[in-house]
Amino acid sequence: MITLTPDTKACMSHLLLKDTFDSLSLIEGEITTYNKFTIDGYIHKDFYEEAPDREYSLWSELRSHCLSIIKGKRTPLGFKFILSLSREDIIGFLEQGGLRYRPEEIQGLYMNLRYDGTHLACVTGTSMHTFTMDKSLDEAWDRWVQTFYANAGIAFESCR
Repeated sequence: MITLTPDTKACMSHLLLKDTFDSLSLIEGEITTYNKFTIDGYIHKDFYEEAPDREYSLWSELRSHCLSIIKGKRTPLGFKFILSLSREDIIGFLEQGGLRYRPEEIQGLYMNLRYDGTHLACVTGTSMHTFTMDKSLDEAWDRWVQTFYANAGIAFESCR
């Protein structure tokens, strides 16, 4: 687990106006402006005639809704978004990193974005279905997130 302090303006632009984060799943979100808006990213499959074959909505499906709440003359008082690599992308992540985990052992690979009204932070996290002392998944995920930000051109500072 690491904490990244990305350039707020650049990261907000990528998060809300560009497709940079669109392939990530939104696990949950909370935006505080004149009210507190809470988003449960869990897909209610009974709503659809043909439901998506995944558990959570993609950021691309909710980004414009979040933007409509956040945009305006005043900055939000705060927000938090828990984003995760999708189930399909976890498989590719494991293969690319040469990691010996099975996808079903991993509950999630998370980016926790939190804005307090002045500063933005991204805290990485992993969650397993079983206990392990092996930290190779955590280390690989931390590297992946740093590369993700660097490739997007979002400057950041990193600390453990």
